[in-house]
Amino acid sequence: MPARPNFQPAVDLARRGLSGIARSPRAHRVLDLVQRELQGALFPEESYGSRYYGSERDPSSRAGLSGYERYDRATSNANAAAYLVWRSFPTTTHLDVGCATGFVVEALREVQVDAWGSDVSGWAVDHATEGALGRLRRGDLTKRLPYGSGLFDSVTALETLEHLPPEAIPRAMAELRRVCRGYLLATIPSFGPRDTGPDGWLQAKIPDDRLDRYYGFGPDYGGPIPLEDLTRDVEGNPIEGHLTIASFSWWRKRFEEAGFVRLPDLERSLQGDLDLMGLDEYWNVYAFRVPEASEPPIPVRTESERSERASHWGLHGLL
Repeated sequence: MPARPNFQPAVDLARRGLSGIARSPRAHRVLDLVQRELQGALFPEESYGSRYYGSERDPSSRAGLSGYERYDRATSNANAAAYLVWRSFPTTTHLDVGCATGFVVEALREVQVDAWGSDVSGWAVDHATEGALGRLRRGDLTKRLPYGSGLFDSVTALETLEHLPPEAIPRAMAELRRVCRGYLLATIPSFGPRDTGPDGWLQAKIPDDRLDRYYGFGPDYGGPIPLEDLTRDVEGNPIEGHLTIASFSWWRKRFEEAGFVRLPDLERSLQGDLDLMGLDEYWNVYAFRVPEASEPPIPVRTESERSERASHWGLHGLL
C-alpha cells in the first residue's frame, strides 16, 4: 500500500507566508474578505442574519415575524444561562453551541471560565459582543463543529436544537457528544409530561384549530409534529424557525442514543432556579453527563457564592 503523501511541510510554508503578508493592513483586509467568501461558500444559506436579530426592525413590535425585537445581553437571558452553568458544573472550559453574538460566552468569562461559542449565523459571529471577541467561530452542528473531540468540560445548546429538522437531530446530538468530555445543558421547547418540572404544552407551537387533535393522542404521543402542522409566521415560515417540536421523552431518547446520561436531580434543582427567575414557563431544561464524568454535587457553588453572583448579574429572584 503506497504511503500517504505528507502535505504538512507545504501547509507550514503557506502559513508562514500568509502570516507575513497579513502584517500589512491592506493585505489583512484582503485575507479577511477571502475568509468571508469562503465561509459564504461553506454556509450558503443565511437564515439567521441581521433581520432575525432585530437590527432592521422596529423594536416596538415584531408584527408577526420570527426573531427578536432586539437582541442584547438582557433580552437573551444570558446572565441566567451562564449562572445555571456556573452553579451546576465543575467546569473550566465551556462551549456554547448556538451562541448567537456570544453573550453567554461573555458572562462565563466573567467567572473565569474559558468559554467559546459556535453559531451557524455568520452575521452573529461577525457581530460578537465585546467580551466574546475572538472567541466565536462559525460552525454547523449537523456537519462538524470547528473544535477537537472531548475539548470541553461543559457544553450548552440553549434554544438551539429545535431549529434543526427532525432528521438532523441524531447527527447534531452526536456532534455535541463528540466535543463534550463532561456535562451538557440544553433548553428546548417541548410538550408532554415531565418528571422534573411542569409539563410542556403545544399552544403557539401548532395552530389553535389543531390542538384538540394532538392532545387527543394522549400523553404517550411524542412527536415530532409534522412540518405542515407547525405554526407559521406572516411570511409563511415556521414560527421562530422552530422545525422540531417534540415531547420531553422524545428528546431524552435522542440524547441517550448519542451516549449522554441524564441528571434528573440536577434538572429538578435547575427548575427551582428557573422558577425563582421567572423563566420556568419559557425554558424546558435538560441536563446530562458523559458516562466517564461523575455526577456533580448540587449545587457546585456555595450559598454565599451563588448569592453574590446572582446579585452581580441582576438575578434578583435568587437572592
